[in-house]
Amino acid sequence: MAKGILIVDDASFMRMMIKDILTKNGFEVVGEAENGITAVEKYKELNPELVIMDITMPEMDGIQAVKEIKSIDPNSKIIMCSAMGQQAMVIEAIQAGAKDFIVKPFQHERVIEAVKKALS
Repeated sequence: MAKGILIVDDASFMRMMIKDILTKNGFEVVGEAENGITAVEKYKELNPELVIMDITMPEMDGIQAVKEIKSIDPNSKIIMCSAMGQQAMVIEAIQAGAKDFIVKPFQHERVIEAVKKALS
């Protein structure tokens, strides 16, 4: 069963990689955003079942965007992405309401496992 996912990352190749992993595993990507501000707008517009969001982005970072999205929809499901060594930010993101996090570079199995867990 396809579920709508919004991908948020300032790097287009990262969005492309995540989208590729998801679509090959039967998930539907309903939108993409390159920063937190756009992510919040797209969330309101698309109402996706899941958001996969980078932490470090220009204009509005992922943590701030999680807080904004959670204030709009307390039941929103968000998975954070971070590079190695950002543990403090990951903890902050989880406290802000993120369900899980995946570390870059992505392992395909880990991405799918996190998505399935968040949607179950």
